[in-house]
Amino acid sequence: MPFSAEEVNAILLSVRVAACSVIVGLLPALFFAYILARFEFKGKSLLDSLIHLPLVIPPVVTGYLLIIFLGRHSLIGGFFEKIGIKFAFNWKGAVAAALVMSFPLLVRPIRLSIEAIDRGLEDAARTLGAGRARVFMTVTLPLSLPGIISGSVLALARSLGEFGATMTFVSNIPGETQTLPLALYSYTQTPGGEIMAGRLCAVSIVIAAAALAASNILAERAKKRIQK
Repeated sequence: MPFSAEEVNAILLSVRVAACSVIVGLLPALFFAYILARFEFKGKSLLDSLIHLPLVIPPVVTGYLLIIFLGRHSLIGGFFEKIGIKFAFNWKGAVAAALVMSFPLLVRPIRLSIEAIDRGLEDAARTLGAGRARVFMTVTLPLSLPGIISGSVLALARSLGEFGATMTFVSNIPGETQTLPLALYSYTQTPGGEIMAGRLCAVSIVIAAAALAASNILAERAKKRIQK
């Protein structure tokens, strides 16, 4: 039995939302990971706690906060809507929800990877006349590549499975905001939907397994390249 158009839309939308959330979040994650790994400053613990807050508060709370800050009647949401970026009841809102929920998982592996880099290598580059930006681009960034890959895959997997914040912020609209987890939930609540729910469950497992396998392969290649 082939997949229905609704199932295909939910799968493709999930992949789209997850990929966009990782792409949008990667540069901010690199910035915060580098700041937390290489600098000591007042409020560092607070910043670290705020970044990791989505991991410990209920996703529904995160979704409600997104309504407050990115909803149509909010200052930020209203500004974005004026320039053509609509979050409320839109797939872009699903990207925002996935980004917020997966951001801690993107930052932490990158931070740990940067902390593991021998600072002597960065200092040596500086003694040769390289500025901080050049040292970051030519030394820190390449050596932290395994952490970047790991963080990206973890964030991708988390985004693919995001449910609570997405449901609260952008609802469950087929073809617009109904991602794979939301479609799976809908089928479990529909009489006779067990087959479709089972198929989407299988698809979720396959996508997650493929992402983890790709992560391991890319991380191993990155390590071998660094060790050469």
